[in-house]
Amino acid sequence: YVQFVESGGGSVQAGGSLTLSCSASGFTKYDCMAWFRQAPGKEEREGVAVVHGGGSKTYADSVKGRFTISRDNAKMTLDLQMNTLKPEDTAMYYCAVADWCVRTEVLKSEQYFYWGQGTQVTVSS
Repeated sequence: YVQFVESGGGSVQAGGSLTLSCSASGFTKYDCMAWFRQAPGKEEREGVAVVHGGGSKTYADSVKGRFTISRDNAKMTLDLQMNTLKPEDTAMYYCAVADWCVRTEVLKSEQYFYWGQGTQVTVSS
């Protein structure tokens, strides 16, 4: 069965850094692996960064230049290095996996069926 283990969340001051890690198991096939976040009071999950099956990466405009996503297919792990954090980055961060994803829709939560339990990131000003 599918399992996720997420770690690395925490509290940090603005300008600081955190690295989130996600270890997934139980998949027989998968395509996109992504990080999403859900800010307090918001209903929708926002796509943050994605690694496609072929290795290419997509980032939300709000995190370009600050966040770096990386994936180890052999270990099926997904990391998100977050630098220059801002208070608006405060959210619950979720690891997600899609069996197959539409390349132009990779930051949309509807593409993903499998989700981790989330890890909280809090950035104070």
